[in-house]
Amino acid sequence: MGAMTTDSTFAPASAPPVLSPVARADANPAQESDAARIAFWEKQATRLDWDSPWHTAHTFEKPRRVDTPAPESGVTEPGDHEYTVPRIEWFAGGTLNAAVNCLDRHVAAGHGDRVALHFEGEPGDRRTYTYAGLLTEVSRAANALEALGVVPGDRVVIYLPVIPETIIITLACARIGAVHSLVFGGFSAEALRFRIEDTRAKVLVTSDGQFRRGAAVPVKAAADAACAGDNAIEHVLVVSRTGDDIPWTAGRDLWWHESLAAQPDTHTPRAFDAEHPLFIIYTSGTTGKPKGLVHTTGGYLVQTAYTHALLFDLVDDELAAVNDPARVDSTVHWCTADLAWVTAHTYEIYGPLLNGVTQVIYEGTPASPHPGRHFEIIERYGVTNYYTAPTLVRSHMGNFPDGLPAAWDLSSLRLLGTVGESINPEAWRWLRGELGGGILPVIDTWWQSETGSTIMSPRPHDPCFDPGSGSAPKPGCATRALPGVSTRVVDETGADTPDGEQGYVVVDRIGPSMARTVWGDPQRYLDSYWRAFGERGWFFSGDGGRRDADGDITLLGRVDDVINVSGHRLSTIELESALIAHPDVVEAGSAPIADPLTGQAAIAYVVLSEAARTRPPAEVEAELRAHVAREIGPVAKPARVIPVPEVPKTRSGKIMRRLLTQLFEGTALGDTTSLQNPEAIDGIARIVGHPSTTGSR
Repeated sequence: MGAMTTDSTFAPASAPPVLSPVARADANPAQESDAARIAFWEKQATRLDWDSPWHTAHTFEKPRRVDTPAPESGVTEPGDHEYTVPRIEWFAGGTLNAAVNCLDRHVAAGHGDRVALHFEGEPGDRRTYTYAGLLTEVSRAANALEALGVVPGDRVVIYLPVIPETIIITLACARIGAVHSLVFGGFSAEALRFRIEDTRAKVLVTSDGQFRRGAAVPVKAAADAACAGDNAIEHVLVVSRTGDDIPWTAGRDLWWHESLAAQPDTHTPRAFDAEHPLFIIYTSGTTGKPKGLVHTTGGYLVQTAYTHALLFDLVDDELAAVNDPARVDSTVHWCTADLAWVTAHTYEIYGPLLNGVTQVIYEGTPASPHPGRHFEIIERYGVTNYYTAPTLVRSHMGNFPDGLPAAWDLSSLRLLGTVGESINPEAWRWLRGELGGGILPVIDTWWQSETGSTIMSPRPHDPCFDPGSGSAPKPGCATRALPGVSTRVVDETGADTPDGEQGYVVVDRIGPSMARTVWGDPQRYLDSYWRAFGERGWFFSGDGGRRDADGDITLLGRVDDVINVSGHRLSTIELESALIAHPDVVEAGSAPIADPLTGQAAIAYVVLSEAARTRPPAEVEAELRAHVAREIGPVAKPARVIPVPEVPKTRSGKIMRRLLTQLFEGTALGDTTSLQNPEAIDGIARIVGHPSTTGSR
């Protein structure tokens, strides 16, 4: 096979119908001792090619209290203390190159003809890249960036859809030591402007447009508007995707294809320190302005390579540092996330390429031109791993209320996975039943942009997925920490909560892929993640959870997504799960509102099934309120259940619940730049009778 082909007759290799056995790790090194944990990660670091070895495997200077003068009152409150900012290092002194580990070493090992990437555009255009072909394109792009004066440490902002060029420029940045920051191609000019100005990026890479929901959507005008402020942009590289006429700034704007055509197809890489910044990724901004989390090279790649191999069935032992070649050869991986989301960084760009597998990327929406597009793609390429968001699963449920028709051959699938918000049990059962025939494992992964890679998840080979084991899976339960990290559920004092009681989820022993700081604002890094439990060395995730008698943890959403009704703390996730279990509900979002009697009351916005939309709204609302009361208890009955076309969500599929409260109460909205569907705001505002008073849009 050549470097790249547009042949639409690709025939996928057959994949084994079941997973091969894996040796389970009975003990987690992180729970033995810090020395065992560090030794485990040093072993996993041998997965990568290093130009020079590290001299210090791990340094962690946890926050410590700084003595400050007492206030004039002489009374010091707990929140008055100041703390030092934590310092985290992994594999200090070691040097390596991220792109070399993703591409060059596989080509050198004789795997240059292996398919690295199958791309499918929404209009139906297709491209296939081998590892050798992808290396050629990345080399050209690296040369092009250097020709523009980009040097190690410079920032490059990437504002592109899910197309091969996005992966190519990302790896080109990594190859030359530039720091990349990907921005969702559907974000507004204002959201892009903030990231360009915050990073002080030298180059912006964008496109003339993108295909979405069956139409060519312009992009370049938004990019131009974002570059109109106070920034450091010197050049804008433009990928020709739709072929539409676009505005052009002579001297600044350059066509991607012309820039790469002028460059040689080989590039000599250099090695960078393990702590050299690899990328900046911005949080969704559900509260306040987005935070630019900084991930460094060595530690991030080590934990990414290992967790991808463990969770997606590439190893024959949970603690192994070498992949099984047969499993690598038979894997066709598809993570459906937008490439700007951290999930895509870890399990769609770096993870699959570090492990040398074949993967699929798809540009468009799952319902274009029909709701079965994803299943066509699974069949076409013989996808074995389908890793997606709970919100997309719920969309599938709504599109196929009677179950999937037998129109598509999904027999290549051998494991399923979810990421984002906790998956509702009903959606979990639908995913496993409809796509997995009731037998495939479902890895319900929990992690965050801050942790860089998965922290808790079931394993594909857990006994609960074996029908003969006598145990059963726990839908919607992240279960336990992966080897090398540790988690716990604690109260506000740091004491472990009793089984069954809600508490705060902390990572009490971190791994190498932990974000090192917030770009330009280390104090915010301390305040956001370490102030609460940092003296103990614990990272505070901001999520609530509940541990069961088996020691498994179920996530209950953000701790600020709790509704306090007359002293009863209700999880928004639990309310939404109860609603989604009703056959009339496709999607649900719940939030608190002020109530003079109970302090707070719950409201819920629901996306109804097609059949339910024809019924009287008052009848549907009464039925759903009563349903929640039966499922959870009378105290959980929402004050209102409001049908809406869609709920506002970030690009990772997380519902922005504070907007649900603000829209209902008619108060000013905060930052909305991270929404993937900003049109949902105006739709809800019209329904509840309040004009949407937005912040940044």
